[in-house]
Amino acid sequence: MKSFRGGIHPNDYKSFTADKPIEIALPSSRVVIPVRQHIGAPCSPIVAKGDFVKKGQVIANSNAFVSSPVHASISGMVKDVAEYPHAVFGKCLSIVIENDGKDQWIEGIPCERDWEKLDDNEIRDIIKEAGIVGMGGATFPTHVKLSPPKEKKIDVFILNASECEPFLTADHRMMLEYSHQIQTGVKIVMKLLGVQKAYVGIEDNKPDAVIAMKRVFEGTTVQVVEIPTKYPQGSEKMLIKVLANREVPSGSLPMDVGVVVQNVGTVIAIYDAVVKGIPLIERVTTISGGAVKEPKNLLLRIGTTFEEAIENCGGFKETPAKIIMGGPMMGFAQSNLKVSIIKGVSGILGLTKKDLNNGTESPCIRCGKCVNVCPCGLNPSMLSILGQKNLFVEAKEEQNLLDCAECGSCVYVCPAKRNIVQYIRYCKMQNAAQTAKINAAYAAKK
Repeated sequence: MKSFRGGIHPNDYKSFTADKPIEIALPSSRVVIPVRQHIGAPCSPIVAKGDFVKKGQVIANSNAFVSSPVHASISGMVKDVAEYPHAVFGKCLSIVIENDGKDQWIEGIPCERDWEKLDDNEIRDIIKEAGIVGMGGATFPTHVKLSPPKEKKIDVFILNASECEPFLTADHRMMLEYSHQIQTGVKIVMKLLGVQKAYVGIEDNKPDAVIAMKRVFEGTTVQVVEIPTKYPQGSEKMLIKVLANREVPSGSLPMDVGVVVQNVGTVIAIYDAVVKGIPLIERVTTISGGAVKEPKNLLLRIGTTFEEAIENCGGFKETPAKIIMGGPMMGFAQSNLKVSIIKGVSGILGLTKKDLNNGTESPCIRCGKCVNVCPCGLNPSMLSILGQKNLFVEAKEEQNLLDCAECGSCVYVCPAKRNIVQYIRYCKMQNAAQTAKINAAYAAKK
């Protein structure tokens, strides 16, 4: 089996929750649902303060193709439409719903469908209307990913089941507990893409998940592959290299080499939407870390606050040194537990000082360790220096800034404890702002 270049082997810390079955958390007394939960055009509210809404009802939408609607996760009264704390953007326009305790579905949901009798366009429309986005954290609208241009011939589908981030075990538990849904979800995706060949890539630190997936896909064209544990195995380009032995060129996408990749949680959401008519209103999230009293895998409604999610685990047994949304390598540190669960929240970590690889940042010593481990073949130290100096154009044009997967391997090995990924994210943000400014000026001229 081919491997990808670079990579690291951090302690996976999965023993906290790997053997913990998924628990269904009770709905909150109120939810705060942000209208921005995906990559692409943000949604706008289509409900107002004082409206009564039901579970599964669309409450925010956009006419843009690269977008995804937002649904109510409980039934009740809309108490507010205003800016509230957001796990990624700081603050975001959000819809606050007070729970009426009835948990009523909007009319027509759920339902039973014979998905094999639906044509491809009908299935894509269902996926779009269900608000499904990439559940691994990238949150790219799924209907867009499953609508490749005709000139992009897709011949391989990959189910990303590696879950390489330390602490996270949500995908692991779903493979054990929702194997039937995964099997059907994969079949639906393969039908949409018109492919006969598919891989399920699972790291070898999840032997029980490998057995479960091999059992459910036995006798099909789907090949379940146990791959050596190595971070960041779950990054699309790395997984494509390992499973299909194809290199995604700089500046290109997986579809350019004939591959589409989806996450475990995403194909389960596809099953729920297409077969059961249920939109994306909840997700499995791992609550873990040394500071959490009882780490768990929880099925949480969208809009539940981090504070409530942690209370479902008994709260903190000690004051955390850091709280992170997602995994410790690629996640976002949080300063406010009032932020909400959104579609891309795969984990909430309460980390102790012992869990962290802390230190005081110092100037780059040009040791080259970050270059050796970078799976994208970049020079992370140079990117961080350019970021510090606000030279984002040079970072993009001379150092292939946009190829960075932000995996954090460089930060993990850096003896100078440099915040390399933060500088890179800053560069990307500045580059995006400049691009938007140029596009706006061009549109104004037209």
